[in-house]
Amino acid sequence: MKYRELGNSGIKVSEVSFGCWTMGGLNWVNGSPNGWANVDESEITAGIKAAIDAGVNHFDNADVYGNGKAERMLARVFDQLGVKSEDYIIATKIGHFPGTAAHAYEPAHIRHQCEQSLINLKRDYIDLYYFHHGDFGKDALYLEDAAATLDKLVEEGKIRLKGQSAYSYNDFARAVPVVRPVALQSWAHALDDQYIREGAPLQKLMDEHHCTFVAFSPLAQGRLLDKFNPDNPPQFEPGDHRLGNSAFGSEAINALKPKLEKLKARFGATTEDLAAMALGYLLAHKNVACVIPGFRNERQARCNLAGVNRDALSADDLTFIRETLA
Repeated sequence: MKYRELGNSGIKVSEVSFGCWTMGGLNWVNGSPNGWANVDESEITAGIKAAIDAGVNHFDNADVYGNGKAERMLARVFDQLGVKSEDYIIATKIGHFPGTAAHAYEPAHIRHQCEQSLINLKRDYIDLYYFHHGDFGKDALYLEDAAATLDKLVEEGKIRLKGQSAYSYNDFARAVPVVRPVALQSWAHALDDQYIREGAPLQKLMDEHHCTFVAFSPLAQGRLLDKFNPDNPPQFEPGDHRLGNSAFGSEAINALKPKLEKLKARFGATTEDLAAMALGYLLAHKNVACVIPGFRNERQARCNLAGVNRDALSADDLTFIRETLA
């Protein structure tokens, strides 16, 4: 396993790190589905053991993943495996679970959620604490006070590093100069690399503020693994955020099939081959510190790790992937 630094922090994370969203199971926030199909904790434990054995040192969580369930599960799994949580870099986030606050970025709510995450994770400090989105209210009303609250939590030793997750360049551009994070997080995969491609506006922003990028959804939530059948598209339960998403419908799956066949012909036809290709594509881009694929069991964990000891993709490989999926 190789490791890369988060910004100029001196802290290095495994290139393949693990996302914990699936661990929260089916979930709703303010009436909207926000989760995944429920998981078996014993299978999650086997997956995390495989990750740790391979050198993974960074696990990405959030208060909204099961509304605390994923944080508590991660702590239990570490206990079950007999490993010390403090030996790993644990990230979590604040922002999508507002509780009783008018806005999730109210300073009192930030402080409350940070304390609750510490309890859930059985930690005295959080290694990397993100604002989970870039909506700081109308006219960024909460931005200055929210950033100041995070700074205060750093001073108190409850947070080591600050992060900013967002879903548009404008949100990043507004927040980064004020929050001053070491890590930015958003989606990135071979079907949509708008934030990480060479010349992208976010690249300049990261260079100016010495940030690195953490890529979630690096496998496009399994769509790049050729695991779905257009004649029998996946069905999702209420509480699963994928319910009703056209990307998992027959038309979209069918349109992607021939492109994936071209990739399989060049890179290999197994799930492991496709995972290695997809994750390697992202890790070849400047400023990407790590990818954080999700997992449900040991099999998926090992697929995430399949590319760890493979050769890096060539420039021709990257061009082929980009043009094939365009």
